Amino acid sequence: MIRQHLALFVVLLATAATAQETVPGSVGERQLFLDDHGIAKIDGLQRTMHQPQKRGAVIEPDQSWEKTLQTRCAPAWDEAAKRYKLWMITSTPVAGVAGTTYAESVDGLKWTKPILRQWKFQESLENNFVAVEPDSAWPANAMENVVYDPDDADPQRRFKGFLGAFGRQPIVSPDGIHWKKLDVPKLPSSDESNLSYDRQRRTLIATLKTGGPFGRAHGIWTSKDFQTWTNTGVLIHADEEDQRLAKANIQARLADDQLQQPRYNDPADYNADIYNVGVFRYEGLYVALPTVYHATGKIPVGNTDGFHLIQLSSSRDLRTWQRAGDRRPFIGPSPVKGGAFDLTQLLPPSAPVVRDDELWFYYTGIKYRAEPAQPIAGGSGAICLAVLRRDGFVSLDAGETLGTITTKPFKWSGEKLIANVETREQGELRAEVLDTEGTVIATSQPVQGNQPRGEFHWSQALPQSLRGQQVSLRFTLREASFFSWWLEPRSRSTDEPE
Repeated sequence: MIRQHLALFVVLLATAATAQETVPGSVGERQLFLDDHGIAKIDGLQRTMHQPQKRGAVIEPDQSWEKTLQTRCAPAWDEAAKRYKLWMITSTPVAGVAGTTYAESVDGLKWTKPILRQWKFQESLENNFVAVEPDSAWPANAMENVVYDPDDADPQRRFKGFLGAFGRQPIVSPDGIHWKKLDVPKLPSSDESNLSYDRQRRTLIATLKTGGPFGRAHGIWTSKDFQTWTNTGVLIHADEEDQRLAKANIQARLADDQLQQPRYNDPADYNADIYNVGVFRYEGLYVALPTVYHATGKIPVGNTDGFHLIQLSSSRDLRTWQRAGDRRPFIGPSPVKGGAFDLTQLLPPSAPVVRDDELWFYYTGIKYRAEPAQPIAGGSGAICLAVLRRDGFVSLDAGETLGTITTKPFKWSGEKLIANVETREQGELRAEVLDTEGTVIATSQPVQGNQPRGEFHWSQALPQSLRGQQVSLRFTLREASFFSWWLEPRSRSTDEPE
């Protein structure tokens, strides 16, 4: 069990756009435990960060024009087409020749690469490259990020993306395959960026690469219309603590013969910076997945050798961030002997795909950074999948001794109280509703077992007058991991009028 300490994620503040805090107890919105928002008191509980379970590569370089596949997108579900769509940065066996390819899937596991006939590779159009301009070449033809915006009134603009590896030209599409450029200025960014759509606030969130105090960093930009953008002034960058941890992380990797080793190692070059960061809204907060690049040594011609670790961070306002798990990896490398792709370079998911009671994270896994002395069989990079329990970023855990969490007062507006919890054999989770004086109004029966959507049932019926009252909740747990809670409305019966 990992003891939690939420360390301040360093940001540079200017005139950042703020997001109004959500009210605990809002019907349908899950209350998570990445921070202390809405919590009045915690006794006898321990925070634990959880890592998603890896499912391996789901899209591999298996075509003659593919050497390395990467993505800076999350799969977009096209309701009309009834399939997921994904865009990949694709390097080819021909040096300096690359572009963006497209894949689609009905189930998110088995992906096909349709022939699009848009961009010529080795005198053939029989490939799945996507081209905004058929005559363009790398790096101008890079499509770095794509999202789906179902709320755009113009169906020709519902797929949105950025074109170009240096500077970001907004582009739009009706289907994610046929694109056009918007007549708007480019956004400033060097070769890394990310993009997500906050549907609740109908806001696009971009992270654009710039410089920081220790190297790579990312600014947060927002837009309501994908044409006018606001630089929030927030800079996500590495700090002194990252530099201290980098030395320890590098030494630990060098001592682990199960992991892919960097080819170049010089302690004088050790450094940590933020290579890429995906920022997305999840329930009542924002989650960031910063990839911390650990430089281990200079490559004789070019950049540095090193490796990535993906961390977990959260914010309520896009301004102040907290990193979870003592900055330990949320997604780390796989061992060499397993045949995995994510040995060295791991680029973060833009956002998870919600699949029932799971979160599916699609991320880039690359076997090496500096070309190895001995060639590695197969392609060098692929799209990998890791799966997390829904809401399962951080839990509040109790052992044999009872622990409690008490919420701040909120206005009761639902009919059902639901919890996402997993209890051990003798474990349980109970809830009490308290009035503003701390008097118990209602006590629940225990919720037990693995319950992603466990409903509390009350020893006595909840008072009809409870709706609209200011109340608090006190949860008591033993031998359990508690992930989230939320309120739901009463289900309407089939014969009840609308």
